This record gives sequence, C-alpha cells and structure tokens, in this order.
Amino acid sequence: MENVVLTVHLILALLLIGVVLLQRSEGGGLGIGGGGGTVSARGAATALTRLTWILASAFIVTSITLTILATRGGEGGSVVDRVATEAPAAEEAPATPGLGGNLLPPTAGDAPATPPRADEPATAPASNP
Repeated sequence: MENVVLTVHLILALLLIGVVLLQRSEGGGLGIGGGGGTVSARGAATALTRLTWILASAFIVTSITLTILATRGGEGGSVVDRVATEAPAAEEAPATPGLGGNLLPPTAGDAPATPPRADEPATAPASNP
C-alpha cells in the first residue's frame, strides 16, 4: 500500500513540476497567441492554473497519507529517546599478534631480493647430474 502511494506521490511531483514550468511568470500561461475559445492564451492560463491547483492538492493529500502510513508502524517514540536507551554494546577490537613487529621497519634479513646488476655476468643455476 505504501509503495503504491509513494509511486503516485512521485508521479504527482513530476507532473506538478512540469505544469509549473509551462506557466509564464507574469501569469500569461503558455503564451499562445491569436484565436478565441478555450485554446486562447487566457483559456490556457486558466486551464494550467486549475491543473496546478488540482495537482498541488493531490500532492498534499498523498504527503499526509504517507505520513500516516509511516507513523502507523512506528513504536511511538522519539528517535533521540530510542538512541539514548539502546546504547550499542562496546565492540572489542580484534587482537593483533606481534603488533610491535608489524609496525617496525624491516631489518636487513627482511629485504627483498635485488636483481643482479647489468654490468655483472649472470650466473647459471647449478644443475644436478
């Protein structure tokens, strides 16, 4: 139910944005010139104004409905009260073996093997007969 109302609410929001952007800031509506009847500039402005009021009213109704649906499932308390009473248990840090050895710089025996220099002749590994 809540997902349906939320979807309708989002569609109404997009439609409301579109209708407001179509209106002219000085109240001229779409600015359609010439001709009389319902498609005149005045008729378009009136129709857009009416549509804006309808969409805005529906948006407010869905907002209130979403608020009611969200509070119906709640426990009825403040989030701040819940955080203050339900303090999380202190997490224990995992023990690290050899902590001092991991943080010290490497010794000479820990140095990586370096490749032979280019001016030295390469030695072939001894083969077993």
